[in-house]
Amino acid sequence: MAQNKNNALIGWGLVGAAALGIAGGIVANKKYQETKTLSPEEILELIKEHFLKEGTIEGAWINYTKEPLRKFAVTYTTYKGGITRKEGDETVQYEFIADAQTGSILDVYPL
Repeated sequence: MAQNKNNALIGWGLVGAAALGIAGGIVANKKYQETKTLSPEEILELIKEHFLKEGTIEGAWINYTKEPLRKFAVTYTTYKGGITRKEGDETVQYEFIADAQTGSILDVYPL
């Protein structure tokens, strides 16, 4: 009878340890997803895809240094870059600010 109790305690201990391991993995993965950022190259490709929908691109660049940007009550980690493209017969330059986590364009303006 004592042997059965010991086996049951060991079994419940293993189940508890497994549950804690799974819970810890879930929390660690969530934290990683919150802090993960896209590379500057990935962001530039996303931005170029958006601009290509409206015309050809002559050139593009991105600053590899992340910069904080506070917009309203939210602070973003961002990359700045630029796109040069043809609009009719004119060459127009744009500068953009993109969210480093999602690649979303937070601001874009002609220079």
